[in-house]
Amino acid sequence: MADIDHTTDRNAERPTTPEVALFVTCLVDLFRPSVGFAAIKLIEDSGCRVSVPTAQTCCGQPAYNSGDRADTRAIAEQVIATFEGFDYVVAPSGSCSAMLKKHYPELFAGDGEWEARAAAFSDKVYELVSFLADVRGVTAVEAKVAGTATYHDSCSGLRELGVKAQPRKLLGSVEGLQLTELKEAEVCCGFGGTFCVKYPDISNAIVTKKARHVAASGADMLLAGDLGCLMNMDGKLKREGIAVEVRHVAEVLAGMTDMPPIGGKL
Repeated sequence: MADIDHTTDRNAERPTTPEVALFVTCLVDLFRPSVGFAAIKLIEDSGCRVSVPTAQTCCGQPAYNSGDRADTRAIAEQVIATFEGFDYVVAPSGSCSAMLKKHYPELFAGDGEWEARAAAFSDKVYELVSFLADVRGVTAVEAKVAGTATYHDSCSGLRELGVKAQPRKLLGSVEGLQLTELKEAEVCCGFGGTFCVKYPDISNAIVTKKARHVAASGADMLLAGDLGCLMNMDGKLKREGIAVEVRHVAEVLAGMTDMPPIGGKL
């Protein structure tokens, strides 16, 4: 990765273009790369330069939630070192962003040098839509997507990062898109990472109710900010025979909906 110039333009008396590193996330990398490309477009459109460090790995959340602090720490150290040279670190996932922003400082609390490094790293981590709205001041996007959409609030983004109004405001600016509110939008979809593996019956009961609310919304499209939640809900919708397109919110905000929806045929 090339060295980054963080100097200021003295003539203009303002900072140079912010350097943003995209934390791609495992699920986006392996299952839905289009979300990453949409995120890059949105961040660049907000006036930033974007890099995608190739040395990045998982955020460590599965290990952390399973109580494996040693492996989580090793992963976190590598992530912090990889992303330290950037002005901001942005992820198209409330879950991964919350791990980086909220739980890394907890992981290194009382640990001298690493505590300070984790705190500095945490301060520049943002979920994608929050970054656009709260940091870059984006109030509208130039996208055209015809249809009706409903939005699910993913647990980590909502409860740990306060992502609620931001996606709805930006979706409201998409030409041709009508947004209808989902009943119990703030209720978990039942995914919860390893939760759905450890407690499949409970997980299925939760997502069954969610799928019924999606169907009742009358929307053509279901959107959210976390790919794990979206894949979980899409699977249930298909098993229930509910014909609703499922997409990551970044794809709609970027106007990049030419690719088939999640679970669709290429």
